Amino acid sequence: MFRQKHVDFLCIGATVLAAAIALLFVWGQGEAGTAGPTYDARLFDAGRVHTVDIRVEDWHAFVRDAPGEEYIPCDVTIDGETFHNVGLRAKGNNSRRLTEEYGLSRYSMKLEFDRYQDGGQYYGLDKFSLDASFQDNSYLKTYLAYDMMAFMEVPAPLCSYVWVTVNGRDWGLFLAVEEPEEAFARRNFGNAYGKLYKPDYRSLEAENADVALRYIDDNPQSYPGIFENAKFYTTEADRRRLIGALKTLASGENLETAVAVDEVLRYFTVQVFVMNWDSYLGHTGHNYFLYEQDGILRILPWDYNLAFGTYALGMSNPVQDPNVLINYPINTPAPGEIMRNRPLYHHLMQHDEVFARYHAYFDRFLTEYVESGRLEAALRGAADMIAPYVRRDPTAFCSFDDHRLAVDVLEEVCRLRAQSIRGQLDGSIPATLRERQENPGAGVEASHVNLSDLGDFEDLEASKERQDDALEKISGVRGR
Repeated sequence: MFRQKHVDFLCIGATVLAAAIALLFVWGQGEAGTAGPTYDARLFDAGRVHTVDIRVEDWHAFVRDAPGEEYIPCDVTIDGETFHNVGLRAKGNNSRRLTEEYGLSRYSMKLEFDRYQDGGQYYGLDKFSLDASFQDNSYLKTYLAYDMMAFMEVPAPLCSYVWVTVNGRDWGLFLAVEEPEEAFARRNFGNAYGKLYKPDYRSLEAENADVALRYIDDNPQSYPGIFENAKFYTTEADRRRLIGALKTLASGENLETAVAVDEVLRYFTVQVFVMNWDSYLGHTGHNYFLYEQDGILRILPWDYNLAFGTYALGMSNPVQDPNVLINYPINTPAPGEIMRNRPLYHHLMQHDEVFARYHAYFDRFLTEYVESGRLEAALRGAADMIAPYVRRDPTAFCSFDDHRLAVDVLEEVCRLRAQSIRGQLDGSIPATLRERQENPGAGVEASHVNLSDLGDFEDLEASKERQDDALEKISGVRGR
């Protein structure tokens, strides 16, 4: 009797366990799988080009209204699996404005799974963007910058290449990028993650002290550029905790109690290497995410289509002088009036020990990422993989020959930049703007590099007819 009951109990237990395993399997495979995030191994498997088909009733109307950044519902099929009622809108700032200004139709886009349905997701992912490679003929700048950040152990968005179709018709090769929101925070910081912000200015002509991460006062209303751009709900305590960290940063003392110093130094190592001045270190001061947890601040990477010296307003004259930009000093990576207003960089570098760590991270990055061949492998591996897709991209901003030229130029820029920084570290090349003024001819010779080959306004003008053709094939209407 006892033996029979024991056997029955084991059978029931085994049945329950099998059912639970089956249920987890279904959750993991289902349209909105909830058995833990697995999107990193699916859409963001960077070893292949994925497919994304967007189904909308009126694509021409979407393109026409794209500058307004209003969401519309659509169905999305990712690698053969369909997700219904997903939010779709155009994205971007300068790129969106110029796409409209030039009468083009290839916008970067956002896809938001929980826009119209609570709990909507793609295997744990709430939102991702489709980067159009605007002013990036190589299609590689953002991809490569995120790979560098990940190598330096900075929390960076996942990304992969996708072939986008609209209603089954070809639209082009885009870069899918994980949007920094709940899924990103959970993946990088665990379920008990902190607060995430995307600081941005209201007007570029304003002081924007909060976006520069300067302490103003103890009033949260003095920081609209930060708190009005919070990604999660914040309480009064959350806001005061962040302001307290800014106050400590402003003091220049006990910085480890307010800043994840090592991680921030690794971020600036890559940021300075890729010469991205449409950023915290440039005149705009934006294009970054700010993460705060337990009163500790971190700066996270975002938006690199204008990196590698292709946005250099105020940095050189002429604007794209390769000898100036590729040799730009790593110790003063922007003019003094900007640096003094960027305390997250400037105040850290006032400490000799921190400054030495910054140089040590540069040495590690050059040795282990660039000089080891990892950079070349990442760049050439991705370029070879996407080449067939770029060749037939119906909305490309450039010709295929111009794309291949841009890949070569990007590799040369990275090689020369690494050579210059190695010289700056050993003292043979000026590492500050003052030293460079005293020795203007010092540095690696880069005059053979044409930075506009990475993407320029002439490419936008030449791509209009191509994009008009693609739009007409999908919508039956030519041009916006």
